[in-house]
Amino acid sequence: MRTRRGLCYPKATNDEESVRLLKKRKVELDGDFAGLRDFFDSLPDDLVLSVLCKLSSTAGCSSDFLSVVMTCKRLNGLGMSSIVLSKASRRMLAVKAKSWSESSHRFLKRVADTGNAEACFTLGMIRFYCLQNRGSGASLMAKAAIASHAPALYSLAVVQFNGSGGTKSDKDLRAGVALCARAAFLGQIDALRELGHCLQDGYGVKKNIAEGRRFLIQANARELAAVLVSCQAAAVPPSWLTWSPRRQGGVGDAGCPLLSDFGCNVPSPEPHPANRFLSDWFADRTGNVPGPGLRLCSHMGCGRPETRRHEFRRCSVCGAVNYCSRACQALDWKLRHKVECAPVERWADGNGDGDGEGL
Repeated sequence: MRTRRGLCYPKATNDEESVRLLKKRKVELDGDFAGLRDFFDSLPDDLVLSVLCKLSSTAGCSSDFLSVVMTCKRLNGLGMSSIVLSKASRRMLAVKAKSWSESSHRFLKRVADTGNAEACFTLGMIRFYCLQNRGSGASLMAKAAIASHAPALYSLAVVQFNGSGGTKSDKDLRAGVALCARAAFLGQIDALRELGHCLQDGYGVKKNIAEGRRFLIQANARELAAVLVSCQAAAVPPSWLTWSPRRQGGVGDAGCPLLSDFGCNVPSPEPHPANRFLSDWFADRTGNVPGPGLRLCSHMGCGRPETRRHEFRRCSVCGAVNYCSRACQALDWKLRHKVECAPVERWADGNGDGDGEGL
């Protein structure tokens, strides 16, 4: 690799040195060497790598990056280097389920091998839930979690809470709480809300209702702040700050939406590309059913399927929906379930497994 030493940007001249460099690179102009300097050819590799790293980290989609690296052999070689791929952004690594192929798998694997946390998490979710390669998928998510990737930490927490990929006895509630706490510390709102419910219910941790309510209020405040920052104040409808409880059972105080278990009436955040891939994968390939007797999480932005029968917990009021986590329940409540949920005297699963607890 050429590095910058001394005068790394030679002047554009027609001297013999310029012609020699052009011949060395075999740059032809109109079928003949015109003796003019090719400015791109003169750029040192480390400068080109710096530009490609910036492009990789800010690309809005994979085509933005690929259209550049396919321009010439030099850009292709430098663009596929580990330095550039390790900076790849979340949007650049977004893969559509209908476009999934072995080449897509190889590309994600190549990026994950560079230590890119987003690639490790995305490929880990795909392998764990879609390709049913539990060990490899969990290992990749753990690799991302070690790099302090908040979505990976929270996803592993959901795996521990549900015992996904194993039996009911494989649940590790304490590990799930610890992973949630780490993800919440890194700013993951879903993990913060999940942690609040765990403290309120004494689920995997000593019961502390006051501390749990504090975490829930903090999660609601962060959620509202994130939405308000992303839009203009004049575009904020009053309905975002109002909340009309329709569900019985102490779901929150009607006076202030921040005190609700479900937060303010704000739009749901954009799902992570990995979750969107899961949703599209099962919708396109198996008709919304991940396997015989298995169900998907009822929150449309999640996409997680059950890995065994009755793994997810059902709504304790209507019993018609099931969720992989409290966070998905809160998001789906605001999105659609609050107008559909109706109390029933009793509900039971025909198989009576008993693994699906009420939320």
